[in-house]
Amino acid sequence: MKEIQKERGLAYLFIAHDLSMVKYISDRIAVMYKGKLLEIGEADDLYQNPVHPYTKSLLSAVPQPDPESEKERQRIPYTPTEYSESDEEDLMLRDLGNGHFVYCTTKEFEAWSKEYPTV
Repeated sequence: MKEIQKERGLAYLFIAHDLSMVKYISDRIAVMYKGKLLEIGEADDLYQNPVHPYTKSLLSAVPQPDPESEKERQRIPYTPTEYSESDEEDLMLRDLGNGHFVYCTTKEFEAWSKEYPTV
């Protein structure tokens, strides 16, 4: 698929739950939860610098090929945030830079962007 993509200048919409395959196939990745786009960015950036708690949870569940590191791997559980009505109005995709966007409130963005290396 990657060879054909390069030869013909194609773009793919690749939908999968296997995040190791997604990283291999994709230049950019969008993470969705219950039909909402929560985070989008360049594949390497999203894998190295996940911001949304759901993205962190998904990445923590990717199996490791090394049995020793797999045993010690810490999974991050995801608990969806319950938003108030005023928070719902404030939710939007916000730009962290480098084409990396996260769906959040202003307050979440201020907190999460402190962890992100380029904001």
